Amino acid sequence: MSESPSCINYDPSDVVITVSCKTANLRDINSQLNDPNILHQESLDGIWQLNAGIFVDKDATLYINSSDLSWLKILTKQGVEKYNKTNYIEVHGSLKIDSVKISSWDRSENDYSKNPGSRDLSENYVKIGTPRPYLSVESDATGTTDITNSELAYLGYEGGVGIGADDGLTYFGGEGSVIKNNNIHHLYFGFYSNGVGNITIENNAVHHNAHYGLDPHTGTHDMIIRNNTVHDNGAIGIICSLNCSNIIIENNKAYNNDRIGIMLSRNVQNSVVRNNIVYNETQCIFASQSHNNQIYNNIVNSCKNGIRLFHNTTANTIHDNTISNSVRGIFVDNGATKNAIYSNTISNNSTSPSSRSNNDSNKAIVVDETAKDNTIRDNKVAKY
Repeated sequence: MSESPSCINYDPSDVVITVSCKTANLRDINSQLNDPNILHQESLDGIWQLNAGIFVDKDATLYINSSDLSWLKILTKQGVEKYNKTNYIEVHGSLKIDSVKISSWDRSENDYSKNPGSRDLSENYVKIGTPRPYLSVESDATGTTDITNSELAYLGYEGGVGIGADDGLTYFGGEGSVIKNNNIHHLYFGFYSNGVGNITIENNAVHHNAHYGLDPHTGTHDMIIRNNTVHDNGAIGIICSLNCSNIIIENNKAYNNDRIGIMLSRNVQNSVVRNNIVYNETQCIFASQSHNNQIYNNIVNSCKNGIRLFHNTTANTIHDNTISNSVRGIFVDNGATKNAIYSNTISNNSTSPSSRSNNDSNKAIVVDETAKDNTIRDNKVAKY
């Protein structure tokens, strides 16, 4: 498939394969290198082992799909402490993954690498994990990285906050990429992005990731997160945080995440959270320091707070949501101001008698004394 042998090269000092071909696949790499210590087919049913990093150069395209393999095991290096010494796939060009499984593999255990580490920044706690392979799309990427109909498992680790692209599946570039119909599980972060836009994340199962499920982050914009099932992640199911804009989060199901189902955090603006089903969370839908967003037509059930507006969150509209069986249906606190809350249906809620409510008949909508100038009207609240 590759047009010239010189477009696939291996650097033994860095243990990295560079692909600079216009198009190439795993069999091209294997044919060119012809070294089973770097890449080899483990079994006739299409399981391969990769014991190196892969660097996809600018304007190159690498295909990893079912025409070559069923499962790519990227080996975890033994005795390696620094994050940048693990194996990885780093994309500066374009990558097309379809109908395959990609995971870490620990040969000494004959199993996945299962120590991703952890963090809780509210407690100033970071536990460094075993350096596990990861996939990263870099900011200078010249094409898209599309992942479809595939399984990603046991990738990424805690290498230290702000260290780099070691979270599991990370996009710093790749505008226009599509992540669709995948099973994404047991990564450190199921997805993380920074400063990129026009990515579609659709119809994926995102679960049992060690920290966040889906985390579009700093400056992410114009993203669609649609029809995903996001559950049993270690902190938050879906969170957009720090200067995100024009994010659509719709028709997802989020449940059983350790802290929050869906969150807009730290200056998320002009975004929409609609038609989602969220349940069994501490906070079902949570907006903090975020402005001019719409939260509507969601079904929320069995959370401490069904919908919470917190910490100077302003000018959002919250309407036509159905909230039930939560301690507080809607909670507005910590300086949240000038939000419009209307036409929501709230039932079977109870709350602390010390909280005050804008509805005299019950306490399903709770507003604390710091929250000013919010408009609360025409909500339907069932009596206990």
